[in-house]
Amino acid sequence: MAAGAPRLADCRACPRLSAFLDAARDRHPDYFLKPVPAFGDPEPRLLIVGLAPGFHGANRSGRPFTGDYAGVLLYQTLHAFGFASRPVSTAADDGLVLAGCRITNAVKCVPPENKPETTEIRTCNAWLRAELAALPADAAILALGQIAHKAVLMASGLRQSAHPFAHAATHRLPDGRRLYDSYHCSRYNTQTGRLTPAMFQAVFARIAKDQENGSCPSSPSSSPAA
Repeated sequence: MAAGAPRLADCRACPRLSAFLDAARDRHPDYFLKPVPAFGDPEPRLLIVGLAPGFHGANRSGRPFTGDYAGVLLYQTLHAFGFASRPVSTAADDGLVLAGCRITNAVKCVPPENKPETTEIRTCNAWLRAELAALPADAAILALGQIAHKAVLMASGLRQSAHPFAHAATHRLPDGRRLYDSYHCSRYNTQTGRLTPAMFQAVFARIAKDQENGSCPSSPSSSPAA
Protein backbone atom coordinates (compact mmCIF):
# COMPACT_ATOMS: atom_id res chain seq x y z
CA MET A 1 0.00 0.00 0.00
CA ALA A 2 1.09 3.59 -0.58
CA ALA A 3 2.51 5.71 2.22
CA GLY A 4 -0.24 6.96 4.48
CA ALA A 5 -2.58 4.10 3.54
CA PRO A 6 -4.35 2.25 6.37
CA ARG A 7 -2.63 -0.74 7.92
CA LEU A 8 -4.00 -4.19 7.17
CA ALA A 9 -4.58 -4.79 10.88
CA ASP A 10 -6.95 -1.80 10.96
CA CYS A 11 -8.95 -2.74 7.86
CA ARG A 12 -12.73 -2.95 8.30
CA ALA A 13 -13.65 -2.40 4.67
CA CYS A 14 -15.97 -5.44 4.49
CA PRO A 15 -18.95 -4.98 6.86
CA ARG A 16 -19.97 -8.65 6.88
CA LEU A 17 -16.46 -9.88 7.68
CA SER A 18 -15.87 -7.21 10.33
CA ALA A 19 -19.18 -8.08 12.01
CA PHE A 20 -18.29 -11.78 11.93
CA LEU A 21 -14.99 -11.10 13.69
CA ASP A 22 -16.68 -8.86 16.26
CA ALA A 23 -19.29 -11.52 17.05
CA ALA A 24 -16.61 -14.16 17.60
CA ARG A 25 -14.66 -12.20 20.23
CA ASP A 26 -16.92 -13.12 23.13
CA ARG A 27 -16.70 -16.82 22.30
CA HIS A 28 -12.99 -16.86 21.47
CA PRO A 29 -11.24 -14.02 23.31
CA ASP A 30 -7.85 -15.69 22.81
CA TYR A 31 -8.15 -15.86 19.00
CA PHE A 32 -6.31 -13.47 16.66
CA LEU A 33 -9.58 -12.27 15.05
CA LYS A 34 -8.08 -9.67 12.72
CA PRO A 35 -7.02 -9.55 9.08
CA VAL A 36 -4.21 -12.11 8.83
CA PRO A 37 -0.97 -10.75 7.36
CA ALA A 38 1.33 -12.59 5.01
CA PHE A 39 4.01 -14.79 6.52
CA GLY A 40 7.50 -15.61 5.37
CA ASP A 41 10.48 -14.26 3.49
CA PRO A 42 10.09 -10.56 2.59
CA GLU A 43 12.02 -11.19 -0.65
CA PRO A 44 10.58 -14.55 -1.72
CA ARG A 45 11.20 -16.47 -4.88
CA LEU A 46 7.77 -18.05 -4.38
CA LEU A 47 4.52 -16.43 -3.20
CA ILE A 48 1.76 -18.86 -2.24
CA VAL A 49 -1.79 -17.48 -2.35
CA GLY A 50 -4.55 -19.30 -0.48
CA LEU A 51 -8.26 -18.56 -0.15
CA ALA A 52 -8.85 -17.08 3.31
CA PRO A 53 -7.99 -17.75 6.97
CA GLY A 54 -9.63 -20.79 8.53
CA PHE A 55 -11.73 -20.00 11.59
CA HIS A 56 -9.80 -22.29 13.93
CA GLY A 57 -6.56 -22.00 11.95
CA ALA A 58 -5.07 -18.70 10.82
CA ASN A 59 -7.97 -16.77 12.36
CA ARG A 60 -6.93 -18.27 15.70
CA SER A 61 -3.16 -18.27 15.33
CA GLY A 62 -2.61 -15.14 13.24
CA ARG A 63 -0.44 -16.96 10.68
CA PRO A 64 -1.59 -18.36 7.31
CA PHE A 65 -2.33 -22.10 7.24
CA THR A 66 -1.31 -22.50 10.87
CA GLY A 67 -3.33 -24.53 13.34
CA ASP A 68 -5.75 -26.27 10.99
CA TYR A 69 -5.80 -29.25 8.66
CA ALA A 70 -5.19 -27.26 5.48
CA GLY A 71 -1.67 -26.46 6.65
CA VAL A 72 -0.62 -30.09 7.17
CA LEU A 73 0.23 -30.94 3.56
CA LEU A 74 1.38 -27.40 2.77
CA TYR A 75 4.05 -27.16 5.46
CA GLN A 76 5.17 -30.77 4.96
CA THR A 77 5.74 -29.97 1.30
CA LEU A 78 7.44 -26.64 1.99
CA HIS A 79 9.84 -28.40 4.34
CA ALA A 80 10.52 -31.16 1.81
CA PHE A 81 11.48 -28.55 -0.81
CA GLY A 82 13.66 -26.51 1.52
CA PHE A 83 11.29 -23.58 2.03
CA ALA A 84 10.37 -24.26 5.68
CA SER A 85 12.61 -24.94 8.67
CA ARG A 86 10.24 -27.63 9.96
CA PRO A 87 7.35 -29.69 8.54
CA VAL A 88 4.69 -28.68 11.06
CA SER A 89 3.21 -25.24 11.75
CA THR A 90 1.38 -25.07 15.07
CA ALA A 91 1.48 -21.45 16.29
CA ALA A 92 2.76 -18.04 15.26
CA ASP A 93 5.49 -18.27 17.89
CA ASP A 94 6.61 -21.87 17.25
CA GLY A 95 9.91 -20.81 15.69
CA LEU A 96 9.12 -21.98 12.17
CA VAL A 97 10.93 -19.92 9.52
CA LEU A 98 10.29 -19.73 5.78
CA ALA A 99 13.21 -19.13 3.40
CA GLY A 100 12.54 -18.03 -0.16
CA CYS A 101 8.79 -18.39 0.32
CA ARG A 102 5.93 -16.20 1.51
CA ILE A 103 2.31 -17.20 2.16
CA THR A 104 -0.75 -14.97 1.92
CA ASN A 105 -4.48 -15.22 1.18
CA ALA A 106 -6.81 -13.73 -1.38
CA VAL A 107 -9.08 -12.61 1.47
CA LYS A 108 -7.38 -11.58 4.70
CA CYS A 109 -10.32 -12.03 7.14
CA VAL A 110 -12.07 -15.27 7.93
CA PRO A 111 -15.42 -15.46 6.11
CA PRO A 112 -18.52 -17.22 7.45
CA GLU A 113 -18.53 -20.88 6.33
CA ASN A 114 -15.19 -20.21 4.60
CA LYS A 115 -17.07 -18.59 1.70
CA PRO A 116 -16.08 -15.01 0.87
CA GLU A 117 -18.51 -13.04 -1.25
CA THR A 118 -17.45 -11.62 -4.60
CA THR A 119 -17.56 -8.04 -3.31
CA GLU A 120 -15.26 -9.03 -0.42
CA ILE A 121 -12.75 -10.65 -2.78
CA ARG A 122 -12.74 -7.49 -4.87
CA THR A 123 -12.42 -5.19 -1.88
CA CYS A 124 -9.54 -7.20 -0.42
CA ASN A 125 -7.79 -7.42 -3.76
CA ALA A 126 -5.97 -4.13 -3.19
CA TRP A 127 -3.90 -5.81 -0.48
CA LEU A 128 -2.96 -8.66 -2.80
CA ARG A 129 -2.14 -6.19 -5.58
CA ALA A 130 0.32 -4.46 -3.26
CA GLU A 131 1.88 -7.80 -2.30
CA LEU A 132 2.36 -8.76 -5.93
CA ALA A 133 3.87 -5.38 -6.74
CA ALA A 134 6.44 -5.84 -3.96
CA LEU A 135 7.65 -9.22 -5.24
CA PRO A 136 11.09 -9.63 -6.78
CA ALA A 137 10.91 -9.64 -10.57
CA ASP A 138 11.77 -13.33 -10.82
CA ALA A 139 9.35 -14.56 -8.15
CA ALA A 140 6.85 -17.28 -8.98
CA ILE A 141 3.25 -17.34 -7.74
CA LEU A 142 1.34 -20.44 -6.69
CA ALA A 143 -2.45 -20.16 -6.44
CA LEU A 144 -4.15 -22.72 -4.23
CA GLY A 145 -7.59 -23.13 -5.74
CA GLN A 146 -9.67 -21.27 -8.28
CA ILE A 147 -10.60 -18.31 -6.07
CA ALA A 148 -6.94 -17.60 -5.32
CA HIS A 149 -6.12 -17.99 -9.00
CA LYS A 150 -8.79 -15.49 -10.01
CA ALA A 151 -7.70 -13.08 -7.29
CA VAL A 152 -4.14 -13.09 -8.63
CA LEU A 153 -5.38 -12.36 -12.13
CA MET A 154 -7.65 -9.61 -10.83
CA ALA A 155 -4.77 -8.03 -8.93
CA SER A 156 -2.67 -8.22 -12.10
CA GLY A 157 -5.35 -6.65 -14.30
CA LEU A 158 -5.63 -9.76 -16.45
CA ARG A 159 -8.64 -11.45 -18.05
CA GLN A 160 -9.74 -14.71 -16.48
CA SER A 161 -10.56 -16.23 -19.86
CA ALA A 162 -6.96 -15.91 -21.02
CA HIS A 163 -5.64 -17.91 -18.07
CA PRO A 164 -8.15 -20.62 -17.02
CA PHE A 165 -7.55 -22.43 -13.77
CA ALA A 166 -6.51 -26.07 -13.86
CA HIS A 167 -4.54 -28.16 -11.42
CA ALA A 168 -0.84 -28.27 -12.41
CA ALA A 169 -1.31 -25.58 -15.04
CA THR A 170 1.29 -22.86 -15.55
CA HIS A 171 0.69 -19.38 -16.92
CA ARG A 172 3.24 -16.90 -18.21
CA LEU A 173 2.06 -13.44 -17.18
CA PRO A 174 2.80 -10.29 -19.19
CA ASP A 175 5.31 -9.09 -16.58
CA GLY A 176 7.35 -12.26 -17.08
CA ARG A 177 6.34 -13.93 -13.85
CA ARG A 178 4.91 -17.43 -13.76
CA LEU A 179 1.61 -18.32 -12.13
CA TYR A 180 1.17 -21.96 -11.12
CA ASP A 181 -2.12 -23.58 -10.12
CA SER A 182 -2.91 -26.33 -7.65
CA TYR A 183 -6.04 -27.61 -6.07
CA HIS A 184 -6.34 -26.20 -2.56
CA CYS A 185 -4.80 -28.38 0.16
CA SER A 186 -8.05 -28.43 2.12
CA ARG A 187 -9.21 -31.34 4.25
CA TYR A 188 -11.92 -32.16 1.69
CA ASN A 189 -9.51 -32.25 -1.26
CA THR A 190 -6.84 -34.29 0.49
CA GLN A 191 -9.15 -36.76 2.20
CA THR A 192 -11.17 -37.43 -0.95
CA GLY A 193 -8.02 -37.93 -3.01
CA ARG A 194 -8.71 -35.02 -5.31
CA LEU A 195 -5.31 -33.71 -4.24
CA THR A 196 -2.72 -36.30 -3.20
CA PRO A 197 0.69 -35.54 -1.69
CA ALA A 198 2.30 -36.73 -4.93
CA MET A 199 0.17 -34.34 -7.00
CA PHE A 200 1.02 -31.43 -4.72
CA GLN A 201 4.72 -32.26 -4.68
CA ALA A 202 4.73 -32.45 -8.48
CA VAL A 203 3.59 -28.82 -8.67
CA PHE A 204 6.45 -27.76 -6.38
CA ALA A 205 8.89 -29.87 -8.38
CA ARG A 206 7.80 -28.05 -11.55
CA ILE A 207 8.29 -24.68 -9.86
CA ALA A 208 11.74 -25.70 -8.63
CA LYS A 209 12.74 -27.00 -12.05
CA ASP A 210 11.58 -23.84 -13.82
CA GLN A 211 13.41 -21.61 -11.35
CA GLU A 212 16.58 -23.68 -11.59
CA ASN A 213 16.47 -23.43 -15.38
CA GLY A 214 15.32 -19.82 -15.42
CA SER A 215 12.64 -20.84 -17.89
CA CYS A 216 9.08 -19.70 -18.49
CA PRO A 217 6.19 -21.55 -20.09
CA SER A 218 6.33 -20.98 -23.83
CA SER A 219 2.77 -19.69 -24.06
CA PRO A 220 0.92 -17.02 -22.08
CA SER A 221 -2.08 -19.33 -21.85
CA SER A 222 -2.35 -22.23 -19.42
CA SER A 223 -0.51 -25.48 -19.98
CA PRO A 224 -0.34 -28.65 -17.89
CA ALA A 225 2.87 -29.39 -16.09
CA ALA A 226 4.97 -32.12 -17.62
